[in-house]
Amino acid sequence: MALHAIIVDDEEYSRKSLYFLIQEHCPDVQVDYIAQSVQQAREYIAKHPVNLAFLDIAMPRENGFELFSALHDEEIMVIFTTAYDQYALKAIKANALDYLLKPIDIDELKEAVQKAVKLNELIALKKTEGTLSHPDLLSENTKDFNWSSKITISHTHGYNVIDIKDIMYVEADSNYSIFHLKTSEKIITSKPLKEFETLLEANGFMRIHKSIILNFSFLKEYSNKNGLQVVLKNDTYLPVSRRKSNEFQEKSKLYFKKIM
Repeated sequence: MALHAIIVDDEEYSRKSLYFLIQEHCPDVQVDYIAQSVQQAREYIAKHPVNLAFLDIAMPRENGFELFSALHDEEIMVIFTTAYDQYALKAIKANALDYLLKPIDIDELKEAVQKAVKLNELIALKKTEGTLSHPDLLSENTKDFNWSSKITISHTHGYNVIDIKDIMYVEADSNYSIFHLKTSEKIITSKPLKEFETLLEANGFMRIHKSIILNFSFLKEYSNKNGLQVVLKNDTYLPVSRRKSNEFQEKSKLYFKKIM
């Protein structure tokens, strides 16, 4: 049985492109309605059955998070769709089903839809058994989902979509940020480090210095021989501020204990 879905997005191109992607690649989803605003979506949901919402976040008047609680109360699964990576952590904490960055990757869309299909089947089973309510089940089963592992980095000519796991560290340069990738490529954006700090720290990074956010997975060595510093797997040396040294040691122990 197909999931009854709605798309909520204020941008016409985004609405149409997502609709056609779903039509072409997601046979388990039937898009019944496309809303241009939170208010339109709210009015439709009040009168029609909906299982799944593809919900944009940054919209005028009301944003996607303002509709999310109502969708949760109505037992509707939510896949957030947005061009802005800074919302990722909030979406995760809100127990949304998934989070897709625009432009939407087909494989990530299909994976998110499969989560919805599997969770919908589980919900139906649990309701038959009468063992667990939908909101509790949704919260319980989104804890272990693999979230989108990509980040969008804007630059003067557009943006790059990269895998978070490929970022070795991010370095501040005045009001700019430089992303150093494992391929030795560098991507420069006009956004400051603080724009990325929360999202990256939720993915195994730490701000070890006022000008550096480090990916723990590339850490090879920590030393106080020539001042506090770390050595990466490619033999890059980076400073650790004294103010961050204790926190760094504690977090690195927790990180490597977790992945061992």
